[in-house]
Amino acid sequence: MRVYNFSAGPSMLPLKVLERVQKGLIDHDGTGMSVMEMSHRSKPYEKINDRTEALLRELMNVPDNYDILFVQGGATNQFSAVPLNIGTVNRKADYVVTGNFAKIAHKEGSVHLDAAVAASSEDKNFTYIPDLSPSSFRPDADYVHICYNNTIFGTRYQAAPDTAGIPLVADMSSMILSQSVDVSKFAVIYAGAQKNIGPAGVTVVIVRHDLTERADPKCPVMLRYDNQVKSKSLFNTPPCFATYVIMEVLNYLKETGGITEMQKINERKSAKLYDYIDSSNYYVNSVQKQFRSLMNVPFVSPSKELDALFVAQAAEAGLVSLKGHRLVGGMRASIYNAMPEEGVDALISFMDKFKKEHKL
Repeated sequence: MRVYNFSAGPSMLPLKVLERVQKGLIDHDGTGMSVMEMSHRSKPYEKINDRTEALLRELMNVPDNYDILFVQGGATNQFSAVPLNIGTVNRKADYVVTGNFAKIAHKEGSVHLDAAVAASSEDKNFTYIPDLSPSSFRPDADYVHICYNNTIFGTRYQAAPDTAGIPLVADMSSMILSQSVDVSKFAVIYAGAQKNIGPAGVTVVIVRHDLTERADPKCPVMLRYDNQVKSKSLFNTPPCFATYVIMEVLNYLKETGGITEMQKINERKSAKLYDYIDSSNYYVNSVQKQFRSLMNVPFVSPSKELDALFVAQAAEAGLVSLKGHRLVGGMRASIYNAMPEEGVDALISFMDKFKKEHKL
């Protein structure tokens, strides 16, 4: 029996995708071999690579002047790749620190250039997104970096900040494909796959083409965007199987109505859960309401002891990976695209049952 997996990542994948992958695991598309066995230089794999890029471009309406890359190293590798590729004009960048990964990105950026904190929400334990305007940023910054959705703390931007023309870079690891985004407002978008796109092992980078030719000469060869662009993400042996699964996830997303339809489902799922938490008089979500994430919902019960009991009993009921991050505690329900609405309903039902059985 499959469980409802609320992990923040690697997260659950759509069952139909897993079934398709299973069906073609030994013999993909009549080739007589698995994708895991294919040469990345072969025609069958080039077909997968091209199809994956085309699907992502279609679903996200990626403009023609943007390149799409599938690279290794996780989103964390992009904390270095971004400054080394596009932070080379004035060697200055501004970071908005709204959570743990944004904080790490700023720290890594500081290794390579003058990285300033333009704004931060750490003063209230990252429970909100700071007010931002063009005056928040240095006019000679090479780029502004944000983390669009904060996985650990459960916040998200309502809209891309106005940077007055400064290239905007966004880590979208935990919300990409979950809602419509105007790609043209960003210079670089990057996202680790293991939350909403596919399995761990590949990272999507969407980069405006004019920014791919200004890498620092000392930038490691595997981090250079121009190398990946010229080779169509096949500069070296890529994570072939992970990219193939992404293709199947994108096929599934297209078949089920695309990102617009998925956003409606995600808004409905998250609203159900937040409404129950707010009305429960038992559970608490501390994020300011206008900044609540659609994807990651942290909450606590009346005590740490009850939190631990909740996580254990939920797992026994088939609701797994609900333990909150150590920086927040309590519980966290990550309800990415692949989490069916029935899973959220099951969680709410369990929460209500637990509350009645463990009243203070």
